[in-house]
Amino acid sequence: MGILGRKYAHPGRATVPATVQQEAVELVSARKVLFSVILVGFSASVGLLLAEGALRLKNLSMTNYDIEMWRYARELKRPSDDPVLGHEHVPNREATLQSVTIRTNELGLRGGKVLPRQGRRILFLGSSITLGWGVPEDETVTARVQQRLAAQDESVEVLNAGIGNYNAVRYVHNFLEHLTELEPTDLVVHYFINDAETLHAGGGNALLRHSQLAVTLWTVMNRFLYRGGEGGLVEHYQGVYAPEAPGYRAMRESLARLAEYAQQRQVRLYLAMTPDVHNLGNYPFEFVHRELESLASEYGYTYIDLYPALSGMTPEDIWAMPGDPHPNALGHEKMADAIAAVLRAAG
Repeated sequence: MGILGRKYAHPGRATVPATVQQEAVELVSARKVLFSVILVGFSASVGLLLAEGALRLKNLSMTNYDIEMWRYARELKRPSDDPVLGHEHVPNREATLQSVTIRTNELGLRGGKVLPRQGRRILFLGSSITLGWGVPEDETVTARVQQRLAAQDESVEVLNAGIGNYNAVRYVHNFLEHLTELEPTDLVVHYFINDAETLHAGGGNALLRHSQLAVTLWTVMNRFLYRGGEGGLVEHYQGVYAPEAPGYRAMRESLARLAEYAQQRQVRLYLAMTPDVHNLGNYPFEFVHRELESLASEYGYTYIDLYPALSGMTPEDIWAMPGDPHPNALGHEKMADAIAAVLRAAG
């Protein structure tokens, strides 16, 4: 064979086997894939961080209801050692939420320090409506009731034990286990229609606890999945107040326990039924009011229906702000007028 027909071997260089060449190609390919994954992950992380930052800047306006509630949970609440409660207010803490300052005292109540009792002491139990979410302290239902009763008796004191995301089981338990030292002369259960729902204690999702973006996406997803409208809510509450529903039974037991406490100590007891404020014209939850009126009669509560005081008001009239279906200062004023009239007559 001539020179042109022979393979020319370079001195000192061995021929690379095909398997080694294939492994080298696969290694390079794997590195490219890994680099791409890292690049995509880095880009996504930067994008999420930018989105989180943009949301936080936007929400400095304090006009996003869901984010303000998220901040409330972070700044004024803490996990409770009492498993029934799940969470409680941090004592002696203050935060500005939804452009309103909320402060707690040494007992976790909204307001200033509790002084020794001088005369009549009225304690309100309830959730975020009682707390006065979105309403300045001196315009809440409890502050306005005190203002109205003080004209008759300057020694009267009205205290606010409302805590957001409490139901009847929680706020009754909180009083009986942690607040009886207040020795109220009157107890007002400021009841809302969802107070018979079952609430489960839990630490929540770590991402949701720390990320406004995660909260926003979670909220959007839940609103997309639940689009039942008013009819869906009516059906929901019909289930909540079914005689065999666990939350309903637990609510009844709690109201009975509080009634027993009050009877033993001659404490005056009231149940102020707060309506849902989405539709105060053609109101769809009258059946809940009638059920609570019956329970109040059974357990010895003076029943106060707050729907007549708020009837006919539109969301623009009464909502704390667009997107937030908590009664505003006007709603609290109207509730206070109705409650104060009953308390004045009883005192």
